[in-house]
Amino acid sequence: MTVLIAGLILFLGVHSVRILAEGWRSAQIARLGLGVYKGIYSVVSAVGLVLIVVGYGQARGAPVPLWDPPLWSRHVSALLVLFAFVLLAAAYVPRNRIKATVGHPMILGVKIWAAGHLLANGTLADLLLFGGFLLWAVFDFRAARARDRVHGRGASRPTLAGTVATIVVGVGLWAAFAFHMHAWLFGVRPFVT
Repeated sequence: MTVLIAGLILFLGVHSVRILAEGWRSAQIARLGLGVYKGIYSVVSAVGLVLIVVGYGQARGAPVPLWDPPLWSRHVSALLVLFAFVLLAAAYVPRNRIKATVGHPMILGVKIWAAGHLLANGTLADLLLFGGFLLWAVFDFRAARARDRVHGRGASRPTLAGTVATIVVGVGLWAAFAFHMHAWLFGVRPFVT
């Protein structure tokens, strides 16, 4: 569990700098340059992510059960993750209504993904992993929306084509992940009971 916790601290910690220390972040970018800052940020994030993957894998080998999720929670989780994938696509597909409405669809997608996985999984490692990401996403979404208000940022004008493309891409990614990649990457088939 120590490796998982260390990974979460590194990964979520570096992703929380804008939430907790925007002024310090700006000072570091001014001092180091944007490229160097992004390089350090990327290396720390990558190390944290590797530790999360390794630590979660180790924890799954010796699970500490906290609750026993009912079977229906897996289906609700799959539906929530579908919405999370559409939100993820909305972060990248230009001129879509979802991004114009939400403002920060990837962070909202992380919230929904984490909540869905908390609902369907009941071990201590699940609570740490998905609960940690959920908590981070709640605070990051709030901070991002506050920055938007301060800086007067608005979304580009959405189009029907951009919105439809977002939904098609999001559903396609979800289907590929749910029916193939999830089992390949994590050894868990979401729709097999």
